[in-house]
Amino acid sequence: MVTNSTQHLPIIKVNADKSTAAMDVLALEEPLEIRLEHGDKDQRQVQNVSVTMRTPGHDGELATGFLFTEGIVKSLDDIEKASHCFIACAENKENVIQVSLAPGAVPNLQNTERNFYTTSSCGVCGKGSINAIRTVGSFDTQTTDNDTINAGVLYQIPGILRRHQRIFDDTGGLHASALFSAQGELLLLREDVGRHNALDKLIGAALNYNWLPLHQTVLLLSGRASFELIQKAVMAGINIVAAIGAPSSLAVQLAQEFNITLIGFLRNDHFNIYTAAHRVLMANYEPAGEENTIANENIQH
Repeated sequence: MVTNSTQHLPIIKVNADKSTAAMDVLALEEPLEIRLEHGDKDQRQVQNVSVTMRTPGHDGELATGFLFTEGIVKSLDDIEKASHCFIACAENKENVIQVSLAPGAVPNLQNTERNFYTTSSCGVCGKGSINAIRTVGSFDTQTTDNDTINAGVLYQIPGILRRHQRIFDDTGGLHASALFSAQGELLLLREDVGRHNALDKLIGAALNYNWLPLHQTVLLLSGRASFELIQKAVMAGINIVAAIGAPSSLAVQLAQEFNITLIGFLRNDHFNIYTAAHRVLMANYEPAGEENTIANENIQH
């Protein structure tokens, strides 16, 4: 279903002592209720799984990506269809999507209480949350060290992403997740007001294309790299994650645990490698000298 993702709004622009009437374009933000239908043919049941604030568009991918990255479903074979609720919903039908599982597919509904380990504001994130991801992850990231990327390719992909961010060009207010090949070819791009929604849409699309696991690809995040986004990368089998912004400490810990190459501050001609640096091919690498080591120790203390 094609949905408008922007809204035009009259505003007043103020510049120094001058003000003028103008029109602005805003990214839409609306709630999406995700419902899950499952059970045997003669005993189907429907239950609400989640409500997320999202930019309308690619809602089916968002729902299936969410269910997969949260470990509620295991594979594309579990999913029969995902569609907006046009019949059972009297109102707001475009903001309700129902994912119907194949008969016999059993969802892991314990993971519907996702906030206990995935949100950046949770109070129990740490070793327990990482162990929880290990129990539901389907793909091995520990034995994929042959996946590499040239530093020169990394320098190029932020510009490619920016040129293809259609809604961002209109609004300036959306996050993006993009999937690149190791040669820098843009494979897939999704945008949303929520960074986790953008990635769920991306992974949901890749799941529908039967691309998983996403080995030999690079995930580029338009903002920072949080624990939640690395968790979703783990679930999709992504081994290299690059972010325009900074990673959080727990994101680094999770990437280290799952042997994911995590890159931050990817801008212009520089970036930082936080974990699994062996996958990044660099022409001129200089190990930190004694002066840098001393300086770092002084900063830490």
